[in-house]
Parts: sequence; C-alpha cells; structure tokens
Amino acid sequence: MRNFKRVLALVAVLVLLVGVMAGCNGSNQPASSSNNTSTNDDSDNSSNSSQKVRIGLSLATLQEERWQRDRDAFKKKAESLGAEILIQSANGDENLQNNQVENLLSQDLDLLVIIPQNADSAAALVEDAHKAGVKVISYDRMIMNTDVDLYISFDNEKVGELQGKFLTDLVPKGVYYIFSGSPTDNNAKYFKAGAMKYIQPLADKGDIKIAYDQAIEGWKPDQAMKLMENALTANNNKVDAVLAPNDGTAGGIIQALAAQGLAGKVPVTGQDADLAAVKRIIEGTQSMTVFKDARKEAEKAAELAVQMAQGKEVSELTDVNSKVNNGKIDVPSVLLTPVTITKDNIDKELIESGWFTKEQVYGSN
Repeated sequence: MRNFKRVLALVAVLVLLVGVMAGCNGSNQPASSSNNTSTNDDSDNSSNSSQKVRIGLSLATLQEERWQRDRDAFKKKAESLGAEILIQSANGDENLQNNQVENLLSQDLDLLVIIPQNADSAAALVEDAHKAGVKVISYDRMIMNTDVDLYISFDNEKVGELQGKFLTDLVPKGVYYIFSGSPTDNNAKYFKAGAMKYIQPLADKGDIKIAYDQAIEGWKPDQAMKLMENALTANNNKVDAVLAPNDGTAGGIIQALAAQGLAGKVPVTGQDADLAAVKRIIEGTQSMTVFKDARKEAEKAAELAVQMAQGKEVSELTDVNSKVNNGKIDVPSVLLTPVTITKDNIDKELIESGWFTKEQVYGSN
C-alpha cells in the first residue's frame, strides 16, 4: 500500500512537471505564433502595398498616329500609379480583338479598357469580362447595348459641331460632299450628327446641295480616296466643300482632289491633329482639324482605371461629368472638350502645348 502511495505520489509529481513544462511551452508558443503572424502580416502588408493592379488595354488599331499617342500616354501614367499594363492591338481586325481580349482576361486582370473595333459586337467582350469579375472602361469609342461600367472620351458630337460650323461659316452656299466614319464605330454617328446640325438646315433651305453622302469603311484613307474619286466623277468635279470625318480620311480625299487640280481650292475638314494634317493645313490643302489632346484623355483614363482596379466604385469617381446612352443604359461618362485647329492657332494649341515641336511642324529651316 505504501509502495502504491509512493507510486501515486511519483505519478502526481510527474504529471505536475509535465503540466508545468506544457505551460511553459504553451506560454512560449503564443509568443512564437505572434511573432510568426506579425512577420506574415508584415510580409502581406508589404506585398499588398507593392502589389500592382493589372490592367488590360485592348486597342482596335495602332495604324493611326493618335492611337500610338493614346497607348503611350496611358501606359506611362498607369505605370506611374503602380499598375501593370498588358497591351494588345487588333490592327482593325474585329475577330483578332475578340481573341486578344479573351487572352487578356485569362491573365488575372483587375480591369479592362477597350477601344472597340466594332462598337456593337464588342458588347460580348464586356459580358465576358463581367463574367470573369472584371470591370470595363469603354475608351474613346462607346461600346453599344451592354452594361459597360464607364465611358471616357471627348464630346464627340461637339467634334462634329466644330467641323460643321467651320465649313458652313466658310461656305454657306454650294455643293457639299459628306463623308462619315466607319459604320462600326459609334463615334462616327456622333461626329456626323454634330456636323449636320449646321449643314442640314442650309440644305433644307436650298443653299447647300449635298451631292454625295457616304460612310468610309474602317476609316481607311485609301477607301476615302476611291470614294472621293467616284464622287468627283459623278459630279463632273463640281464641289465647293468636303466634310471629312478625320485626318486620315482627309488625306485620301485631298489626294483625289490633287489629281484633279483641286487641292487647296476646296475646303476639307478633319480631326485628330495628326502631323501630316497639320502640315497640310500650313500648305493650304486641308482647312482645319479638331484637336483632341490624347494625352489628357489617356492620362485621365489611366487615373480612373487604376482607381477602379483598386476597388473604387464608379459612383465615387468625381470626374464623371455626364451620361451617354449606349442603347441599353445611360453609361457614366467623362467627356473632355475638343478644340478647332486652323493655321491661325497651330503654334498656340499644338506647339506651345508640346503636342508637336516647332521643327516637326515647320521643319528645321
């Protein structure tokens, strides 16, 4: 019995010792765990603060000078804000853009920016992005009939208004050729609608005769040249003013005029302030262009894209200043103001602003 009690006492001592040791280990473990957790938290916090949001930029084309400027300005600004930018250009190919967007969405994007080649079919790209949990900004060109999250552009109807007002002020009576942009680009509708606010009333009065009215597929200069040749042939070279929707198409139209000895004799509009167009304005073969400072548009888009990619809601964006209906919803929009460029203000608007250098515009002599 005594031996039994001794055994019990020994067991009790052992249990007590084990308990004490366990308690010591236990008291150390939380400290160790706490240190580990703190280390992990610090690591996570460091990772989160340095982790870049990933933004996809899908361009319809880079074949025109202005889109190269948009791409470069967007990329520079977004990267300065800590974003990683993945860029694809479809070179005017709708199917290629569809494939490229699919590829971008497979790369764990936080946000997608699309300049659509086809404003209607691109609705499917927005739906695909939303299924993947990715918000979409429609850049410069509105994507139609879908729940696109945000639209950033210039006031495109205003662009047309500037063209139409300039042309009708210069030529209030005469024979007009009306060209509009690509039918797949919703902006082309806005440009034409704005211009016709000034042209149509004079046509209704009989002061203006619209002898030719044609859209230019894909905004292609060579297509514009062929259409202008057809128009001149059909009207025995009788033309007093030409509404050209952008600088690229204006270049093709002016080539056709030059072949008939009419370049510089017929006012031609444009937009985008491409260098070639600015030189034509100085030479006198193109009458005006509309300047849409792509730097401002792209930088603003980059700022908002990063904010949205980081989780900010569109309703919280203070830059939203309008809504534009895309056939399905009134899309929250950021619209910038375009400027008419003529020979008189090239220096102020384009050179002093740094868009071009004096040497680029006038040469080194």
